[in-house]
Amino acid sequence: MRPASTPRLPVTARVFVQRFSSTPRGARLARHLVVHRLDAWGVPYGSALSDTAALLVAELAANAVTHGRVPGRDIEVLLRLDAYTLRIDVSDSRGERRPTVTTVTAVPEAEHGRGLLLVEALADRWGVLDRVPVGKTVRAELDLLPRGQRSRTSDDFARE
Repeated sequence: MRPASTPRLPVTARVFVQRFSSTPRGARLARHLVVHRLDAWGVPYGSALSDTAALLVAELAANAVTHGRVPGRDIEVLLRLDAYTLRIDVSDSRGERRPTVTTVTAVPEAEHGRGLLLVEALADRWGVLDRVPVGKTVRAELDLLPRGQRSRTSDDFARE
C-alpha cells in the first residue's frame, strides 16, 4: 500500500525587475506595471493579492522617491512570485536613510506619515536590506498559503 502523498507545489519562481525614474510619475508607473505583471502571471486585477501588492508598491515606491532620491539615480522594483510567497523589493540609492515603523500615531489631519504603518499592517514580513554597491532595499513579503501549509521559516526572509 502506498502512503498518501502530499500535493507538491510548483517550484518555479517568476521574477520581474524594472527601473523607474526617481519621481512621483515613476512611482505611479511602478504600481501600474506591477499589477499588470501580476495579471499576466495569473493574479487577476482587483483580486486581494493584486490590490495588496499595488498598495505595498505604491507606498514603498513613494517612500523611495521621496526619502531615498539621489538626483540622476533610478529606483528599482523587483517582484518574485513562487508557490509560497510574493516578494516585493523596492531599492533606492540612499543607504543612510533607513525607514523604521514608528509607534507614534500620525496626526489625524496630516497628509503624510502613515505609509510604513500600512506596510506593517499588510505585509506578512518586511525589512530593510543593504544594497550592493550602494543604497538599500525595502522588502515586503506576502504569504500565499496559510501558515500551517508552509514549510519555510522567517529565517528564509533574511537569506534570500
